Amino acid sequence: MIDHLQRIWLSLLVALFSGLSSAQASIPGYPKEVVETEYLSSIDKTKQAALFYAPEIAKPVPLLVALHTWSSGYKQAGGEANYAKWCIEAGWCFIHPNFRGPNYTNQAMGSDFVVQDILSSIDHAKQQAQIDESRIYCIGVSGGGHASLLMAGRAPEIWAGVSAWCGISDIEKWHAQCKGTRFGRYANHIEKALGAAPNSSKEALADARHRSPVTWLANARNVTLDINHGIHDGRSGSVPFTHSLHAWNAVVPGSQQMEVNKVQAFYKSQKPPSPEPAPDALYGKKQPRFRKTCQNTRITIFEGGHEILHHAALNWLAAQRKGEPAVWEIKTPEDYLKGDANSESGK
Repeated sequence: MIDHLQRIWLSLLVALFSGLSSAQASIPGYPKEVVETEYLSSIDKTKQAALFYAPEIAKPVPLLVALHTWSSGYKQAGGEANYAKWCIEAGWCFIHPNFRGPNYTNQAMGSDFVVQDILSSIDHAKQQAQIDESRIYCIGVSGGGHASLLMAGRAPEIWAGVSAWCGISDIEKWHAQCKGTRFGRYANHIEKALGAAPNSSKEALADARHRSPVTWLANARNVTLDINHGIHDGRSGSVPFTHSLHAWNAVVPGSQQMEVNKVQAFYKSQKPPSPEPAPDALYGKKQPRFRKTCQNTRITIFEGGHEILHHAALNWLAAQRKGEPAVWEIKTPEDYLKGDANSESGK
């Protein structure tokens, strides 16, 4: 009888603690509210993975589509977790799709699979929560900056705001910049994704250009787009800040473009063209060194390297509304990331 009762109590205890363990399980590095999810990609009807959070609010909420970096996938933590923390505090919905994982396979690295995976992740969020379609935002750094710039050009009708940091804008150029250097692994990734070096054939070059944001960014002229890059990137980091300047040139009218020779001179000297931009409190100690604005597009080269300033990026996004003029001056910033590092290398 005692043995029988002991077994019952043991079973109840196991069940209790198993339930507690399951309830408290979370993605390493992320708040416990964030969960794994799967959704169907429209391009090939396969199930794709993502991290997801939706607030329990009975009204439409903003959606933040956060895009992982070049060599990582959807479970990437570090600075990516700041996106989720912001959404939880602000009452936003958050999705962090895998979009075919690290950028060294054919279906990754800006492919049509990537584009449709990201669009399908938005559809999934809409099925799980009430989404305010005037406040769907995209954000990413490094490889996520590449994907953010690409999505601004490939799906301009979606976004209330796109915040792209240290993004690769031209796959062919980046391959040449990385080949034979300490960043040679990224050139190898590109060759794996394309099946060959971009300059090895007309087909490989066409594929590289198809996956490059500069090919598509002319479509983003009406997208509220904030392009950011650290002035020391390309030296202390892997992506020369010229990529963001070329992205700017691909969006704005010819009269606003920066001449190619001036782009190269700026990168070589690290001496920004005048005039010097006004201070921006959102950038803290990493102030803008060069800044230009043209209607819905802004380029900022700031005192930093290969990184994102989450406080600046997320406060800027929060001020944007689809179909309304871009808001460049943020008068009352939120501080949802207080106590957290709001800068992450994102390599």
